[in-house]
Amino acid sequence: MTQATVDKMRLTIDFAGEIFQVQPEQTFTIGRTGDLALDDNPYLHRQFVAISFKDGLWWVANTGTRLPVIITDSHGLMRSMLAPGATLPVVFPEVLLTFTAGPTAYELRLECLVDGFFTPGHRVDDVGGETTVGPDRFTPSQRLLMLALAETVLRRAGTGASEIPASADAARRLGWNLTRFNRKLDNVCEKLTNAGVKGLRGDSEDQATNRRAALVEYAVSTLLVRIDDLALLDMERAANLRRATERSESSSEGNA
Repeated sequence: MTQATVDKMRLTIDFAGEIFQVQPEQTFTIGRTGDLALDDNPYLHRQFVAISFKDGLWWVANTGTRLPVIITDSHGLMRSMLAPGATLPVVFPEVLLTFTAGPTAYELRLECLVDGFFTPGHRVDDVGGETTVGPDRFTPSQRLLMLALAETVLRRAGTGASEIPASADAARRLGWNLTRFNRKLDNVCEKLTNAGVKGLRGDSEDQATNRRAALVEYAVSTLLVRIDDLALLDMERAANLRRATERSESSSEGNA
């Protein structure tokens, strides 16, 4: 095999600006130990992801026992979830590999030469007939909730790790009280769960953290929220603070 052929089959992995060049004869591992060691997160498996070359393609394997791995194309139009034990080939020249462990979300970019595959242009045709079953349309306030939870992920420049905010912090970002935020969160998670999205039920503290992370992962990878939407957060918070001030002033005048 010539060096030029080897170079064509090489996989490039980008994590927070750290670049790894993986050769076909290598297996690249990710976890608390491995080629990419994320040893500061106790929620992450010791050995979680293994990426190797076989039959002319790079393959991503989930070698963990509990956490899923999400693979999307660079345009966010194709999305696959790898459960523990599952393996999937990399069939696009650039894909994003994302996963969450505890309150932290991770994103890596994988690039390689792939012949014969491409992401088709996205077009939604206005056709008649019965409506496909799926999530109901989200209200503006439900989208704001997802945006507040996903803000740190959307603002992250490139790949890397981001902390998912607690519900109280996300509610404060919007100028909402926690009761309203939690009610909206329950509604969004129930809507997506009914549509078949997994991992959005949570009663205990750990499960609640996991469902927020799963919601962010889904909303970002399916383009429900985008970086261009972030200005809506400041508008919502300013409007709620203004209303609160007006109510306070009105109450003070009534008591005078």
